[in-house]
Amino acid sequence: MKIQFRWQFILCQLSIVLAIFILFSCKSLDPTANPGPGTPPPPSSSSVNVPLKLPKETLSKLLNGQIPTTLLQEQGMDLGGGVTGDLQLSRNGQITWTALDSQRIQLTVPINVAGRVGLKPKGLGSLFQSKLPLDEDFAPVFIVDPVIHPDWSIGAEQFELMELGGSLGVDVLGMQVDLSGLLAKEISKWGNEYLGEGKQIASLKTMVDLAWAQVGRPFSVNWLGGEQAFSIQPQAVKLKEFFDEEQNYNLWLGMNGKINSHPAGAAPSRAFPLPDLSGNENEKNEFEMLIPFSLDYAFLDGFLQENVAGKTFRIDKKTSMTPSNIRTQAFGDLLAINMDFFAEQTNGKRLEGTLFVVGQPEYDSENERLVFDQVNFKMESGSFGAQTGVGLKKRKIIRRIENRAVFPIGSLLEESLSNISERLQLSTPITDLKIQDLHVEPAGFYPMHKELVIQMKAEGRINVDWK
Repeated sequence: MKIQFRWQFILCQLSIVLAIFILFSCKSLDPTANPGPGTPPPPSSSSVNVPLKLPKETLSKLLNGQIPTTLLQEQGMDLGGGVTGDLQLSRNGQITWTALDSQRIQLTVPINVAGRVGLKPKGLGSLFQSKLPLDEDFAPVFIVDPVIHPDWSIGAEQFELMELGGSLGVDVLGMQVDLSGLLAKEISKWGNEYLGEGKQIASLKTMVDLAWAQVGRPFSVNWLGGEQAFSIQPQAVKLKEFFDEEQNYNLWLGMNGKINSHPAGAAPSRAFPLPDLSGNENEKNEFEMLIPFSLDYAFLDGFLQENVAGKTFRIDKKTSMTPSNIRTQAFGDLLAINMDFFAEQTNGKRLEGTLFVVGQPEYDSENERLVFDQVNFKMESGSFGAQTGVGLKKRKIIRRIENRAVFPIGSLLEESLSNISERLQLSTPITDLKIQDLHVEPAGFYPMHKELVIQMKAEGRINVDWK
């Protein structure tokens, strides 16, 4: 996935603002001072929480698709009372269920019992070798407490056969043999094997693996002529499951992870493995991703040289300025710009010198615009009178700033990062998920020693369509 950022427009406007801001303040500023290292950006992270509501029909499809058709098949079984037989228990219809409370369900499994029974081959049994055929239908009822195991299989913490759902009696040489108890024993044996504690009724692992292989794989981003790669490393996967009054199976699924940055072409080839499940008490539907983008000062210098240096900017009706030799750097938590300048007034007065401008980039989310705070500058030239003259124009310059320092970039950023929603869409055999109400904006600007780190924050919610 490639995300193309159109920051050229923003940087061009930014450069104009910085050029104007050089006259904003007359506070003392020492360019040679060491303000210390800037505050590092907070860890980049990704979090998502989805309150899935698995419809009863969807869970029924899962159960009917996972529980095998043939439940039991044995020959030469000792049925008690000198009776032996060959039996096969098979599903005979759709499995149905009803939620009894938030954790337990009543499960009805229609089965067919087929086979043959007869006397054991000794005594009278040696004289009568024929066996009677069996072909009976039953509907045993179980109480099951389903649970999702750490490996994403659906099992049961509780299993109990409540009723057999029929009786089975045969006439062998005039003797009535009731096989209902034996049948209940065999069905209980099957239930303990397939539905008992620690056993797997159905599995969500395939769906989860497919989803994570798509969403969790590393991705690259085209960023101002360069390329950066990112990967999501899960740190916690959380889950809470329960049945509601409408018989839906609710799954509060969440994941927290960190965003790793990689050089272009050096990202991992596949998604990180998912950790074991832990509890989840968050019922909100929310998505958030904090992505760090780096802009090295050499690139910023080159861009400003190309788009700002040598161009004349009018400060007021009488004064214009032309910057040159522009260099950017970190100054503690502020962004600094060094530049040479040539200023000229309509009366013929001229001023040459250097400017050292610092400011803190900020994002005004209410008005969706880029602004600057803590602006200060240091001017050095051979003419003290010219510097004083410029400083006296402070009010006029402020009015000019208010008119020009308005840069609506919210829609531009959202358009630029809209591919995130496409990147995180996924389709599984039972559901389709996609991000809705995506909102993207800068979350912070952090001048570092070699680069300006811009953290972009994407927020939204997950829409779920069950099949």
